[in-house]
Amino acid sequence: MVRWNGNRWKSSAELIEWAVLSAAVTIMLVLSGCVGGAGKIDAKIGVINSQRLLNETSAGKKAKENLTAFSKNRQALMELEEKELRRMEEDFVKQSSVLSPAAKRDREEQFRRRMQEYQQKASELNREVQEKQKDVLEGFRDKIEMIVAKVAKRLGLQVVVDKSKGGPTIYHEDGLDISGLVIEEFNREYP
Repeated sequence: MVRWNGNRWKSSAELIEWAVLSAAVTIMLVLSGCVGGAGKIDAKIGVINSQRLLNETSAGKKAKENLTAFSKNRQALMELEEKELRRMEEDFVKQSSVLSPAAKRDREEQFRRRMQEYQQKASELNREVQEKQKDVLEGFRDKIEMIVAKVAKRLGLQVVVDKSKGGPTIYHEDGLDISGLVIEEFNREYP
């Protein structure tokens, strides 16, 4: 998606990057007391690693296994199609010397149609895998948010930030990481 912004267009990636940067700056300003009042805010912060949560929770492992199985199934379907296309091509090469020009054109057209069908099917299966991944990860993220909120309230935290690669957290003290507690709680709630 592209949006007009003043004198130039911004892509979705730029918009997302801008939103993350804006959120990080806002959090820093709020926590430093520069916004929302004259006094300094005494905030309690926690940090999680959502990738670790996905890799180390029972539900996260199951989600990854389901996605892998789904992807492998789709990949197997595409490999069968590829084998069929290779067979068609090999047959055409073997028989091309004995085929009439009209028969060659027909076979080439048939092969071209099959290749287009293959490409459409590959695109469709890729979209299915992406949708499945999105659905599974969104469901997992919803559960994580619920458990993180529960653990944060129990610990009296006011803010929990994701420290996963690409997240807004650049540095944090190790003592702020509550991933282990979240994993334990998550595994109790969703065995």
